[in-house]
Amino acid sequence: MTHSLTVRDFGHVTEIVFSNPPNNHANVALLREIGEALLALDEKPDCRAIVLASDGKSFCAGADLVQSEGGGVGGSGDDPVREFYDQALRIYEAKKPVVAAIQGAAVGAGLGLAVSADFRVVAPEARFVANFTRLAFHPGFALSTTLPRLLGPQKAALMLLTSRRIKGEEALAMGLADELVPLAEVRQAAHRLAAEIAEGGPLGVAATRKTLRQGLYEAVKETLAHEHAEQWKLRPTEDHEEGIRSVAERRPGNFKGR
Repeated sequence: MTHSLTVRDFGHVTEIVFSNPPNNHANVALLREIGEALLALDEKPDCRAIVLASDGKSFCAGADLVQSEGGGVGGSGDDPVREFYDQALRIYEAKKPVVAAIQGAAVGAGLGLAVSADFRVVAPEARFVANFTRLAFHPGFALSTTLPRLLGPQKAALMLLTSRRIKGEEALAMGLADELVPLAEVRQAAHRLAAEIAEGGPLGVAATRKTLRQGLYEAVKETLAHEHAEQWKLRPTEDHEEGIRSVAERRPGNFKGR
């Protein structure tokens, strides 16, 4: 297991940095550690805002679909995707505001992780991709609920149905990103925004965030169950097999509808 997680305090801002070289793919263990770190900070009154960042070129290039240990995405049972989504759901339990620092690719589950944060500070080099239809698959990580909630139904539909890559500038224009800064300044700018949030009264900030995200945890829980069921149906199809192959080979899929 090559991933690592570091948690550091900077005054009232806590930084969580994850690393899973070379592309920061997400697996059950990594999501569990991120969720546990976020929930632990709920118990620390001195922490008033969080920066979520990653080391390397990509923010998170999606789920670790090729990990052999435990049968993909690092699961230990016969339904590793369910385990993966159980850990994704825990991230939505956390109560402190999160600013994600997005330096590169946020693909699939990586996009889901980025969208789970309250704000996204991005570089022009950032790439946001809901690449599920290119895999002949259904969206996951609750993106079929969280993305429309963030962008509105039309822009979310465009991302989800086309699997289009959205660059940093376009992400800012469509509301997917909150700030666009040069690559070298992404983490610093994320800390600046988190520090601005942390200047507010912590009880007021917590109460306001709770109101703004009212019903989100329940919606994510319901959506994850629905997405899992749809993915379970599509997993054994020829098209999904071809989708994985075509994406790996960087070519359009030759889909048959079966």
